[in-house]
Amino acid sequence: MSLIVKICGLSTHETLDVALDSGADMVGFVFFPPSPRHLKLGVARGLGQAVKGRAAKAALTVDADDATLAGIMEALAPDLLQLHGHETPARLREIKQKFALPVMKALAVQTSADLAGLPAYAGVADRILFDARAPKDATRPGGLGAVFDWHVLENLDLKLPFMVSGGLHAGNVADAVRITRAGGVDVSSGVERAVGIKDPDMIRAFIRAARSTELPSPLPVYGERSDRSGDPGEGEAPHSRLSPNSREEPLTPTLSPQGRGEGAETARRR
Repeated sequence: MSLIVKICGLSTHETLDVALDSGADMVGFVFFPPSPRHLKLGVARGLGQAVKGRAAKAALTVDADDATLAGIMEALAPDLLQLHGHETPARLREIKQKFALPVMKALAVQTSADLAGLPAYAGVADRILFDARAPKDATRPGGLGAVFDWHVLENLDLKLPFMVSGGLHAGNVADAVRITRAGGVDVSSGVERAVGIKDPDMIRAFIRAARSTELPSPLPVYGERSDRSGDPGEGEAPHSRLSPNSREEPLTPTLSPQGRGEGAETARRR
């Protein structure tokens, strides 16, 4: 199975086009004012329209309320909500029921003890994103360029699709995938020449490096949860299925990386 590649924190048409032309499967947009990658809704609307079905659109939020999420939904029309705050499993369930979109929950990781809450989230999230734990004095939970010990996930027995992020760049993405067996990778600061400023060559480099990675039979990033494939209220809504293997009509855009061009150059960290 091909690795799923997500470029997060995009904020300009130029870098968005580079990510799409280079074969990114998912493009992420940040809606969190303390982040240097935060987008106003008007900008997000224009970027979202420019995607034109070439990749899935992920909206990254941090402890957002319903009104904020509704505004993002109207402006971006995302395919996936990425929750990066302290949202509880109950809050995930509320968001899925209200907005009828798949949800990816980011979990901060430093040691194996940080996986204690995983079962509760795995029971409701559609996928998990493992990210490096931010320092206590950090003003945002991710995009800091920090790497966590990937060996924490080495023997993870998780039936839910998952991705990894945190400090990824073109030089280490292959090791991250080999150790964690993740089905997808997510990068932000690792393709930036300055904080919040994406570099086209680094985007190309990262995607090229990720595409050259041989996956050791990873869990798929996409695919419906087997325990809720027929329950739109608890799982994904019929119009928002992300599985390239679904027997039903797939979501547009199709999220399988097959058929997309490659691309990339060198990168640094998320």
